[in-house]
Amino acid sequence: MPFLVPGTDLRSLTTAFGTDRPYFTPIRCPDPRPEPLCVSARRTPTPSAGVSLDLNKKNDPRWSVCTADELHYVSVPNSDWNLALWRYLPSPQTTEPRNHPLLLLSGLATNAIGYDLSPESSFARSMSAQGYDTWILEVRGAGLSTHGTELGELNGLLEAGQNCATEVRGLSQTPLNIMEVGQRAVTSFADFQERFSTGLGDFQKQLGKLDWDFDHYLEEDVPVAMEYIRTQIKPEDGKLLAIGHSMGGILLYAMLSRSSSQGQDSGFASVATLGSSLDYRPSKSSLKMFLPLANPAQVLNVPVPFGAIYTALHHLVSRTPALSWLKPQVSAQDMMDPELYEKLVLNNFCTVPAKLPLQLATAFEEGGLCDRSGTFFYKEHLCKSNVPILALGGDQDLICPPEAVYETVKVIPEHLVTFKVLGELGGPHYAHYDLVGGRGAPEGVYPHIIEFLNRHDRA
Repeated sequence: MPFLVPGTDLRSLTTAFGTDRPYFTPIRCPDPRPEPLCVSARRTPTPSAGVSLDLNKKNDPRWSVCTADELHYVSVPNSDWNLALWRYLPSPQTTEPRNHPLLLLSGLATNAIGYDLSPESSFARSMSAQGYDTWILEVRGAGLSTHGTELGELNGLLEAGQNCATEVRGLSQTPLNIMEVGQRAVTSFADFQERFSTGLGDFQKQLGKLDWDFDHYLEEDVPVAMEYIRTQIKPEDGKLLAIGHSMGGILLYAMLSRSSSQGQDSGFASVATLGSSLDYRPSKSSLKMFLPLANPAQVLNVPVPFGAIYTALHHLVSRTPALSWLKPQVSAQDMMDPELYEKLVLNNFCTVPAKLPLQLATAFEEGGLCDRSGTFFYKEHLCKSNVPILALGGDQDLICPPEAVYETVKVIPEHLVTFKVLGELGGPHYAHYDLVGGRGAPEGVYPHIIEFLNRHDRA
């Protein structure tokens, strides 16, 4: 694939490449194996698989947050974290059976809601409608994932009537009360102020619980989720398909890099990234304006409450024209219904420790994103990967501009990568979230992804 030179149109570099891949033995997580908890909408698992609760109780507020067919929990070994997995069962109307399950990874400080915003705007449902057994992972600190609670205890609390929408307060005992402000619907600015004040005291008491970085996701959360999905679905070759948006795509790039550097199989049949890069230096990413805040937050050990911040900004935008820059960071003009945009902003974001964005900030430094030790640069080893990759960028993505996407794409062997910049001069246009849930995504984005998945699911 040709390299980008000054004056080159990025759209000229979006040729699709085929690939032939050798067979690898799937990697396995070391014992102990993840202990599962399954909360199922459609069937009761065997006793060894955990417990089951009915998600079809329409009037039960416990399930107002989770819109999946099944909700699973898996424990992270040597930690107190239980990760939530939202499962969307393959459509029974699918004529062609699929060979691999599909894992979806979300962006920084976001939960599963972004992949399933509404029945009419659901990335996850669109993939399951194509016959893919689709799983959304909520990493530690996100959404319905819990901390400090045994799986049996978690089930007992749920059966006793604990509100699933506010489980982060009653179950996890992590500093996530303030996260509720960003994950639950807010009816007014006064409502936001009340929730913010109520949660602040507990939030300050629990600051010590927020202690993880990007490498925790990479080395612990994603592998244990992959192993759990494999044990549930049992694909013949032991592999998964995976799609990552924003940081989710960065995680997939990093996993390919890490496994190839160690001479191991990644466990993926193919990978698709949406608005993701390991190296943002050549771009004018809007994230650069926040880089000066990373080090002070780390020094002060102050978590970053993205949910509360986005909620406050959203309510101020209508009154403060100077904040009109916020919406284009998420969605291009006329690409989201106002109601869905508000739902996304008020419900999709959570709180993370400062060390997480601090490590991600290395993507703006020489060599690109590196591990916590500062000695392993993920982009350096991506060229050794044997996994087919689809890399999509949005023409109006201010967070991860096409130049940033290409900076990673250009190091991947050209026969393994398909690179596309989506958007037309006269519209539609795609900002950062539009690649997942924008108005034009079902017609302008999903077909590229589905064709890619289908091709490598058969391979």
